[in-house]
Amino acid sequence: MEKEYKQIGVSRPPLEVQDLPTPEEVYKVKRVGLQELILFILGPGVIALGISIGSGEWQLGPLNVSKLGFQGIGWVILVSAVLQVLYNIELARFTIATGEPPILAFGRTPPGYWLWIPLALFSFYMAFILGGWTVSAGASLFALFTGRVYQANELELVRIMGIGLLASIFVVTMFGRKIERTMEAVQGLILPYVLIGLLLVTLVVVPISYWGSAMLSLVTPSRLPEGADMSLLGALAGFTALASGLNFMFIGYYRDKGFGMGSRTGYLPGLLGGRASKLSSVGKIFPENEKNAAIWKRWFRYLLIDQWGIYFVGAILGMMLPSILVGYLAGLPGAQPPEQASVTTYAALQLGQRFGPLLSGWTLLTGFLILYTTQMVVLELLARNLTDGLLGFRRRARSKQPETAAENSSEESIVQDPRRLYYPIMIGLIVVISIIIHLALPVQLTVISGNLSNFAALIFPLVMIYLNRQLPKPARITWWSYLSLVGNVLFFGFFFVNFLLTQGSALFR
Repeated sequence: MEKEYKQIGVSRPPLEVQDLPTPEEVYKVKRVGLQELILFILGPGVIALGISIGSGEWQLGPLNVSKLGFQGIGWVILVSAVLQVLYNIELARFTIATGEPPILAFGRTPPGYWLWIPLALFSFYMAFILGGWTVSAGASLFALFTGRVYQANELELVRIMGIGLLASIFVVTMFGRKIERTMEAVQGLILPYVLIGLLLVTLVVVPISYWGSAMLSLVTPSRLPEGADMSLLGALAGFTALASGLNFMFIGYYRDKGFGMGSRTGYLPGLLGGRASKLSSVGKIFPENEKNAAIWKRWFRYLLIDQWGIYFVGAILGMMLPSILVGYLAGLPGAQPPEQASVTTYAALQLGQRFGPLLSGWTLLTGFLILYTTQMVVLELLARNLTDGLLGFRRRARSKQPETAAENSSEESIVQDPRRLYYPIMIGLIVVISIIIHLALPVQLTVISGNLSNFAALIFPLVMIYLNRQLPKPARITWWSYLSLVGNVLFFGFFFVNFLLTQGSALFR
């Protein structure tokens, strides 16, 4: 029987038409109940949540709140988180329907792959290759070992510790059948410890009245605080939840997890424990019929559970708990608000002075784990997206003809075992980041990253409107999708423009 193909967009091959697999087929279970949902299906939202807590939540939220309070800040946190979830859903919509991660899907947008794949990689790399998290993790580790914040003449030692942590991340990614599964397991172990511990400590330390005003600020729209540092506030908006316009970077995990057509396009295997697995850079698409429409609804329901039930709830808790704790501590008699150089260890030192070394040690360990696992996933995503992007530049992936049987060539051997490309890329990234971290303080690097994420929100939500309009009818974009994607452009674009105008007058004044 002759294969059927459907063209979406331009400059990349048409997608082979195949039926959507059921979740039972993909995960080899008789039926999907609560246990199967937790063990086999949910997970990409957990990985994304791990990045989010280490970017805005542990550093930028406390920095803003300790100086400005929650009024005028809380609603920014809530709106940012809601818009990012809606954006994530639209990104994942295309990946689940076709098996193509966004970095490749963007190449189907006019004028073609030669613009969109490099632009997406450039935007992501400019924001996330700076390595601020590994130095911040090194600073937390230094304080954990010495019981004090590093001095100016000890910064190089902290950076060296950060480089050592990068090397350890490379080792972690080597294990497991799927690299996605390894990232999920690490975050699944650490996130409950972090969130439950933060919740308990904050409940004990912070009065309920302070909690009430902080949580009320989430649903109380008001003017942004006078005198706000727009660089910090823009970074907070960008790094609440994950990374605004750059959230496309983690959507490939849904492919590797096996969501929808992702189960038909392959995954990145670990070097030890995994085996060679073909990773196709051209996806599949399902025909429009009742059977596939019913299966699509199931996959989309699981996506919503993963995004709203895990990612959104965790992102709000992850941002509010450190901000409430640090905001309260900074307002106590004799306390000074944290600065960029000290925010990483501020809560630990304040808790140590007021409640003893045990609580201080726990906070330093928590901060280290948050920042280390954030850098772990960031480094993995840098390597993952570049691997996918380079595979998209293969001759066959640029052809307007359907992909045929692989030829005996070096580029096709990489498709058969993408580890040959992925791991050398990661080694190169470790070298580059080790150089970049000598250029600025870690939190300064994080602030830059957050604002560059807002720049991406001006572009890529509009690209998703173009792509998702061409999906089969059951998966096609809806009216609320248009509103949410345009909302992302306007909201995060507002903060990016203000960031550009920090030398002059900001828009909200």
